[in-house]
Amino acid sequence: MERTSLDWKFENRFPSEPDICARIVEILLDRLEHSSWNNKDTFGIHMAMEEAIMNAIHHGNQCCNHKEVHVLIEISSFHFYSRITDQGCGFNPNELPDPTDLENLEKDSGRGVMLMKSFVDEVVYNEIGNSVELKKKKSG
Repeated sequence: MERTSLDWKFENRFPSEPDICARIVEILLDRLEHSSWNNKDTFGIHMAMEEAIMNAIHHGNQCCNHKEVHVLIEISSFHFYSRITDQGCGFNPNELPDPTDLENLEKDSGRGVMLMKSFVDEVVYNEIGNSVELKKKKSG
């Protein structure tokens, strides 16, 4: 995805505490509104980011508050980019069971990656699976 000049950049490391997610998303939503992103795109980014951050906290860092989640967000008038990295051992997203298969429908987990892929244009994991990039082009 082509990168353009940035309206806003945010980068920080946070302890693996679930309530941190809401604060990051709140800041993000304010910046998307400031950059005139529409409600549909903003909703999708919100859902994907919340899922990615909570996956990093719960699955990657196992809620160990001595482990950090690194969050990078870049917003321009036309592009959204984020990278969320945890200190866990990673996973292979290609080995996740399909959450829409009948035997997986009632399981508590397994839908997050599918949801992220449905809300943004690109979801890319690093080689070890402890870092995910989310990319979205502004619609319209």
